[in-house]
Amino acid sequence: MQKSDVLKRMQQTGLVPVLRGSSTREALAIARAIAAGGVNVLEVTMTVPGALEVIRTLVREEPQILVGAGTVLDPETARICMLEGAQFIVSPATNPATIEICRRYSVAILPGALTPTEVVTAWQAGADVIKIFPANAMGGAKYLKSLKAPLPQVELVPTGGVSVSTAHEFLEAGAFALGVGADLADAKAIAAGTPHTISETARKYLKVIADFRATSPHIQSD
Repeated sequence: MQKSDVLKRMQQTGLVPVLRGSSTREALAIARAIAAGGVNVLEVTMTVPGALEVIRTLVREEPQILVGAGTVLDPETARICMLEGAQFIVSPATNPATIEICRRYSVAILPGALTPTEVVTAWQAGADVIKIFPANAMGGAKYLKSLKAPLPQVELVPTGGVSVSTAHEFLEAGAFALGVGADLADAKAIAAGTPHTISETARKYLKVIADFRATSPHIQSD
């Protein structure tokens, strides 16, 4: 898939679940529960034990999912993830060398930033989309809106504090897509043997996104 298609899929879906877990098995179970809820984009963080195996397995067995690698802190890790099939790279911070290697191989890169200076630095370094993290620490959707006012050309994905109840606010503030963590990728549901609750939450997020777009004529979904 071309980088432009990856970014288009991400925006169309409107959601980038951030997958963490205590084991490879748990992470795969969460990923499949999210996919069962209709979400076809997923970020596997490098904090998951056996993260590369999770990426490799999802790429091979769940081709409908757009699989990315998260918590990538350096270009070496980014390249290894690409070789395992990751189609986008996400980081909690901005590392110019990581951005450079992603651009070299035409892989979408979403570095993390928080302040206006950090956002502009990441954008000028070649970021495709910038992850605003932790968004909740700076005021949530109101902060995102404040960033978008002087930087409407920069695409932002808020992560941290995004829930079903706040999703509409973040979309209204101008989010490119929503980064969602444990509120969706809930390891407790797997431990309790109720993965269907994860699927139900995924559907709730997708409904919020669909409802927002239905009432916002200026939003293009194609």
